[in-house]
Amino acid sequence: MPEHIQTAEADLAHRYLTIREATGALVAPLSPEDCTPQSMSDASPVKWHLAHTSWFFETFVLEPRGGDFRPFNPRFRVLFNSYYNAVGDQFFRPERGLVTRPGLAEVMAYREHVDAAMLRVLEAGALGAPGRAVVEVGLQHEQQHQELILSDVKHLLARNPGHPAYRDDLEVACEAPIERLSWHSVPGGIHQVGDAGPGFAFDNEGPRHDVLLREAKLGSRLVTNGEFLGFIEDGGYRRPEHWLSDGWAKVNERGWRAPLYWFDEDGERRIQTLGGPRALCSSEPVTHVSAYEADAYARWAGARLPTEHEWEVVAAPLPMKGNFVENARFHPAPASMGEPADGPRQLFGDTWEWTSSAYAPYPGYQAAAGALGEYNGKFMVNQLVLRGGSCATPNAHLRPTYRNFFYPDARWQFSGIRLARDE
Repeated sequence: MPEHIQTAEADLAHRYLTIREATGALVAPLSPEDCTPQSMSDASPVKWHLAHTSWFFETFVLEPRGGDFRPFNPRFRVLFNSYYNAVGDQFFRPERGLVTRPGLAEVMAYREHVDAAMLRVLEAGALGAPGRAVVEVGLQHEQQHQELILSDVKHLLARNPGHPAYRDDLEVACEAPIERLSWHSVPGGIHQVGDAGPGFAFDNEGPRHDVLLREAKLGSRLVTNGEFLGFIEDGGYRRPEHWLSDGWAKVNERGWRAPLYWFDEDGERRIQTLGGPRALCSSEPVTHVSAYEADAYARWAGARLPTEHEWEVVAAPLPMKGNFVENARFHPAPASMGEPADGPRQLFGDTWEWTSSAYAPYPGYQAAAGALGEYNGKFMVNQLVLRGGSCATPNAHLRPTYRNFFYPDARWQFSGIRLARDE
């Protein structure tokens, strides 16, 4: 076997172990009881995330190879399928929290079964380039679920009136000097956006293509809790003139009066974090807001949300540094705590940044053939793009071209606000 192929598969085996162990480390502070419930239909139990990411490798790498591999439990084929219709039936997503069996111990045994088989395959060096590409998708997929584990656990624990912490040893919220908001130029003209390689990218990040931008300005940092509090105190959630029609309907339907996880206690504004409840830190970026709230704040502030292409043109040449999951803060940090930057701060990490761009295919996009073609393409409707990653995103998982997407009313992700305005 050529040396470069041996090296490629050895590197992949190392990354496989590293990423799978990182998932285990995120789950380590949780009890079996923490890993079973489902707090809402958009979230999933931790136990399901652990099993589904193993199901991916079993279904798309191990089973197609045949040989002596045997599925851990044939019933898992349906139970832990998420949305792959080409693979077969799926268990009803809103009822994943009702699945008490298999228990956590059996799910962990399932992971060990899959890991042992995957390492045998990788160490044999017989996957070939197409097989290695599928493994790479599986690793990127697992990193997405690492972020989902944190956001779903946060939502679950926040439903508990005792306000328990995911971890009691996390850094305490702090006040820091708030940088005055300034504006960075988005140059007008024709720009190329989208993935150009080399390296991995999801299919929705390409093809690379030209876009025409007008000159604009991008905010120098994320909007802070203190600034968003000004919107609230000015009646922001009671004044329909700031809101899109659908957003105003959600405000009234769901009784929104502040970002998710904000609450009042004994006259003090507090916030639920993965480290438990804390006093609201005015200098930290506001997070857990919907696109509707982000858009309403921007209108109130005399600005707007950026388009995803404006964001990418500014972010692409900058170093990809920020507050990611590796920092183990698991919470957005004030802009002044980051490293000095030549351009806007916090473009990467801290919070995902809502854009005004619809999640739609780029010109010339074609979904891949087969089941893996369902990964992104079939969701390209009724959702908005977010950019930049968050404090729960693995650094190595992110790229300037990365397109996250959620429905505009989603609030349980680490989503925040960066302002833009026309020149």
